Amino acid sequence: MTKLSVEERLQRLEDIEEIRQLKAQYAEACDDDHNGDRVIALFVPDGVWHQVSLPPCNGHAEIRAFMMNIRESGRLRNSSHMFTNPMIEVDGDNANGHWKFVMVYTGNAPDDTTQYHRILGYYDEEYVRVDGAWMFKSLRVTVVENNAYSVEDSKFD
Repeated sequence: MTKLSVEERLQRLEDIEEIRQLKAQYAEACDDDHNGDRVIALFVPDGVWHQVSLPPCNGHAEIRAFMMNIRESGRLRNSSHMFTNPMIEVDGDNANGHWKFVMVYTGNAPDDTTQYHRILGYYDEEYVRVDGAWMFKSLRVTVVENNAYSVEDSKFD
């Protein structure tokens, strides 16, 4: 195995941090009521967003429409995406990432009462550097669990 120079190691660390920031921007865009415009700004024009149980969204128009449909449905409110355990491999202007995630959100139960949900899963992603900035080439999310949970009011003395 070839030993990397200090400059190459530094570049690798900078690339990984820039990809982490890209992922944080994605979380912020989703938590901004699934803002389709903000989400597509993070993808290359022919990028792919794919939740394993659904058909893939190919390109900006389909990704934006999917996100805006979530927003307009009102079924997800106050979402919070939390990503952990990143494994990021960089190869020049291309990279791959794997992340675990927890998402919590407020929604409506079938009887129209407020319900709280949590989702567990993981993301497998491809990134590409375009004009010096990292962008999503593909994002594939696998949901492992999606369940409602109860919240009880408590008083603190």
